[in-house]
Amino acid sequence: MANRLFREAKRFVEIAGEAEPVDQRKAVYRAKNSLSSAYANSTTAEKEQLRIYQNELDSLKKR
Repeated sequence: MANRLFREAKRFVEIAGEAEPVDQRKAVYRAKNSLSSAYANSTTAEKEQLRIYQNELDSLKKR
């Protein structure tokens, strides 16, 4: 998966998951924006993985 936007989205989701509670809201927002950009420019396989990342972000928001 050589898609730069995909790699960035993955990285931002990881950052959001590791963020301190005080910084997490901003990190989740940034990750969601990154996911949106990546989704528009991804293959079918990448889109499936991006959905998993989206689910991770959704679970972070529920904490």
